[in-house]
Amino acid sequence: MTANSLHAEEFATGPADRPGEDAKGAGKGAGRPRRGRRILKWSAATLAMLVIGTAGAGFVYYEHLNGNIKKARLNLGDAPVPEATPNAAGQTPLNILMIGSDSRNTASDLKLGGSKGDVGRPPLGDVQMLLHLSADRSNMSVISLPRDTMIPIPKCTDPDTGKVYPALSLSMANESLGRGGPGCTVATWTELTGVHIDHFMMVDFSGVVSMADAIGGVPVCVKDNVYSHTADGHGSGLKLEKGTHPVKGQQALQWLRTRYGFEDGTDIGRTHAQHMYINSMVRQLRANARLGNPEEMRKLAEAATDALTVDDGLGTVKKLYDLSMELQKVPTDGITMTTLPTVQWTQDRNRLVPAPGDAEQLISMVRDDDALTGLAGKKPTPAATSTDPAALPADIAVQVRNGTGTAMEAPAPQRASAVTKLLQNQGFTGASADTTPATEPDTEVLYPGPDQEGDAQAVADALHIPLKRARQSDDVQGVTLVVGADWRTGDTFPKPKPKKVPESAAVLNGEKADACMDIQQGFTW
Repeated sequence: MTANSLHAEEFATGPADRPGEDAKGAGKGAGRPRRGRRILKWSAATLAMLVIGTAGAGFVYYEHLNGNIKKARLNLGDAPVPEATPNAAGQTPLNILMIGSDSRNTASDLKLGGSKGDVGRPPLGDVQMLLHLSADRSNMSVISLPRDTMIPIPKCTDPDTGKVYPALSLSMANESLGRGGPGCTVATWTELTGVHIDHFMMVDFSGVVSMADAIGGVPVCVKDNVYSHTADGHGSGLKLEKGTHPVKGQQALQWLRTRYGFEDGTDIGRTHAQHMYINSMVRQLRANARLGNPEEMRKLAEAATDALTVDDGLGTVKKLYDLSMELQKVPTDGITMTTLPTVQWTQDRNRLVPAPGDAEQLISMVRDDDALTGLAGKKPTPAATSTDPAALPADIAVQVRNGTGTAMEAPAPQRASAVTKLLQNQGFTGASADTTPATEPDTEVLYPGPDQEGDAQAVADALHIPLKRARQSDDVQGVTLVVGADWRTGDTFPKPKPKKVPESAAVLNGEKADACMDIQQGFTW
């Protein structure tokens, strides 16, 4: 998570349920109370489409399905993150942002909740999940961001109207969707995590109902009878008896938006219930023979394509089908669901902020393509060696920058000079210290273009820096070694310590079929 990004209800009206505002009051619509009940839904119901595809459709029907799919621009921000460097097999990770919109701009959406006064208001991205598919396709990680989390939102420009939304220093995560569309939510995640996002998929809550009906029900479990309803009329209305039950249609939507009644009644418990649903749905889809029936397949294809808004890179059935083939390579025990670790915001107990340390730890594992599952899987494929031959060390000019400073520590003095001497001793006589300011958590070797990739990897190899730390960057003019906060002292690059998923991320593995939700006191019957 970038250094400047990690700073930190249900459907009630009033201050605790407003869409969010800048910490200085800059959020558009700050102070405007929400009207009606906000419905939370799960955009990853669209995984149904990804998991089974729509092979075999005739051309006319294929074009009909393509026409169902709505498209929007991928990224509306100004700070794209470089794509990952391929590994030795030529594979790269794939990152997809799943978004659930609370839009009430259709009759079917409005029928499921809210009031006519909600029609036309900017939608909120109440569900946001980053799906990370590993480069070797052995594992998939999902990170949920609770909608109540306060994070920076970058400047976004609406591609249709040209309206510019200024950056907000701190605002509720769900507000980004209403600032030009899903591309602003993608830009927000890019700034928050430093992860390059390849695609997004968005669905509204009427789409969730149609998808759940087409699937035929998803088994979920509660540890006690539950009724999500408060004396003053809030809650999802979910009413289930203790045990495991298949939910579909509107009852599935109730499950996915339930806050009051699960765990401690916070948005975090709601994300855990969503994870349980998704894991169960994936297992159901992979085992459900009824979906081999052409008529059932047609219903699911119609529901999925009609529910979706995607970026242009996923804008056809063929592209969605190709993506489904990649996702199917991941075994269920390689799927890991997590929630971004958060803590209560000191200025408002109804809001959250990313937890210092734990949030960055989780994000860094995704950024580095480390599997979050604790189960044994494939060994990571080594980083690719360059097809561009390296020059002799003496002929490689290297700029060395001191990027060892952090939010808590000043840069290590003379660090660039010290590492420059190490390189010179290895024969890189053209190495020199560069005074350009830099702050990086991880040591990297940057290069401007493919013709210098081999040179950059030679520098990394000489200092025993992992080759995957050598990457192309538009921010440098030549081979540049940025000494990060992970190498503040010593002549030997430290061996990276094994990373562990923080307990606060609430890991749920895809194979765990006996997961069951704890019920909040006072919501049983």
